[in-house]
Amino acid sequence: MGNYFTSNLEEKMRKNQETMHAINMERQIQLQYQMQERLMAMQIARSRDTCLWFTTFYITAATGLITGFRRTKRPYLLVPMIPLTFVTLYYWDLAYGNKVHRIRMEAEHIMTHEADYLEYPCGLPTPSSIDLGRFDVEEKKKIHPPLL
Repeated sequence: MGNYFTSNLEEKMRKNQETMHAINMERQIQLQYQMQERLMAMQIARSRDTCLWFTTFYITAATGLITGFRRTKRPYLLVPMIPLTFVTLYYWDLAYGNKVHRIRMEAEHIMTHEADYLEYPCGLPTPSSIDLGRFDVEEKKKIHPPLL
């Protein structure tokens, strides 16, 4: 009778551990996904800020160059407008256009059709290679202690 309760309890504990493991995995995946979303939002916000500043510079430079061209009638004063226009349009596309979507589509294409480019050199790290690297760092600290 005691064995029946013990085995039943052990089975319930094992099922509970499996459930907890699955829940923890789902939470880790969700955490990583949300962190990735936040990083992408930060990158988009950074590109919008850069776009704002660069557009301001572009307008200021364009005004000066066009004014100089009107006064001197020398067309070489308008030459800097060409690269400035391309850079400004690039940042506008990145910040407010669909460039992020096109980048994502290209990344998905690479992941599905060119997966061999994504492999790490020497494969994935193993626990033994991580421990070896950790021991190397500890040895270097012993040989060359940091100056405080």
